[in-house]
Amino acid sequence: MRTHIPLVAAQAPPQLIGAPLSDFADEACRAMDRHPDAELLVFPELHLFGDGVPDRQRVEALRSSAEPLDGPRVEGLADLARELGVWLVPGSLCEAGTRGELFNTQIVLSPAGELAGSYRKIFPWRPHEPYDPGDRFAVVDLNGAGRVGLNICYDAWFPETTRQLAWMGADIILNVVKTTTPDRALELVLARANAIVNQVFVVSVNCAGPTGEGRSLVVDPEGTVLAEAPDAAPTLLAVDLDLTALDRVRAVGTAGVSRVWAQFRPGEAPIDLPVYAGRIDPATWAPQPRE
Repeated sequence: MRTHIPLVAAQAPPQLIGAPLSDFADEACRAMDRHPDAELLVFPELHLFGDGVPDRQRVEALRSSAEPLDGPRVEGLADLARELGVWLVPGSLCEAGTRGELFNTQIVLSPAGELAGSYRKIFPWRPHEPYDPGDRFAVVDLNGAGRVGLNICYDAWFPETTRQLAWMGADIILNVVKTTTPDRALELVLARANAIVNQVFVVSVNCAGPTGEGRSLVVDPEGTVLAEAPDAAPTLLAVDLDLTALDRVRAVGTAGVSRVWAQFRPGEAPIDLPVYAGRIDPATWAPQPRE
C-alpha cells in the first residue's frame, strides 16, 4: 500500500462549451509541466462546460453538449490521462442518460486510459440547476494509492454524503465545485467540518474568476488546511497527501482525543434513526477497509 499521493488541484476558469478538447489537453499538460511528480490531477465542476461570463447555464446549451460516458469526449479524456500517465479528474461532465436525463457526472480516468469510476451528482443545486439527480455513491481505488470518494459542489452541504463515502472507505473526498456566489465562505467551513467529523482528507477545488469565487483548499483529516487559494485567481494547489496521517488520526483520535470511528463497544444496541427510516448499527459502523 502506498503511503503518499502527490495531488494537484487546478483552480481555473471553465472552458467554453464546444471548445476543442486540445485546449483542455494543453491546460492539463501545463499543470503537469509545473508539477511533474503529480499522480492525481483534479479540475473544478463542469470545467469543460462554461456558458459565457457570467455563466448562464442555459439548459439547451448543456443538453446539446451532453454525451454518454462511452462517447468521444470521455474517450479523448481517457487518451489524455494515458498520455500524461496520471489519475485525471477533469471536473464533471454533462452526461446524456439513456432515457433523456441530463446528469452532472464526475469521472476518474486512470493512467492506463480507462474510466475507473463515475458519479452522478445526487444533490443538484435547486432550483438553479437543471440536472437530474443520481442515485448512488461512488469511491475509486487508485491502485494502492488510496481510495477517493466522488462528491460534487452542493453535495457537501448534506453531511450524509461525506459520511457515506467515508464509510465506504474513502481516504480523500474529491469535492469538485463551481461556486459563483458569495456562499463560498461557508463552503470553506463545510470542507473543514466534513474532514473533521469523518477523519478524511477533503479536496474542494472551485473554478477561478471571473466566473467563480475560487478559494480552493485541501484539508487534512483533522481539519488543518494544507493548501488554500486566497482569492479567485487561477492557481495550482500542489499537495503531497500523507495517507498515514489518516490511519494515525483514526488510531489516536483527532487532536489526540476523539476517535469517532471507534465509538461503539461490541454488543451495544443499535441507535434508531427515524429520519432515515433506518438506524446506526454498531456492528457495521467502521469504514470499509481499503483494498
